[in-house]
Amino acid sequence: SLNEVQWGTNLEQAEQTAQKEHKFILLSFSGSDWCGPCIRLHKEVFGSNAFEQLANEKLVLVNADFPRYKKNQLSVFQQKINDALAEKYNKKGEFPLTVLLNAQGKLIKSWDGFPSVPNEFLEDIAQSIQDNQQ
Repeated sequence: SLNEVQWGTNLEQAEQTAQKEHKFILLSFSGSDWCGPCIRLHKEVFGSNAFEQLANEKLVLVNADFPRYKKNQLSVFQQKINDALAEKYNKKGEFPLTVLLNAQGKLIKSWDGFPSVPNEFLEDIAQSIQDNQQ
């Protein structure tokens, strides 16, 4: 749809925005050029109207991408940022991995893989936000 959700690449910036707007952070670990389930997740689930609505109201979005092909490589700076995020939130190196954080970057919940029931996955994100609202 027209007002497609915006994914940032900088968690520090996301935390500042989340604190200012009283939102939560959704961090997505993806492999945009090799991980089929990641590509599907971003297209089918994160591209849905239901997600868009949830994201616009409650979330600041960060995508930590790990492309494999040379032509898609990120800047060394961005690779370092993403490696640090993986070190902190994705130690097992799971793809896709969706991580919900509070505005301070504290882990609330994570989901690995492509959700078998996307609606339930989105409801679970919404519920986790509700349960952790100050």
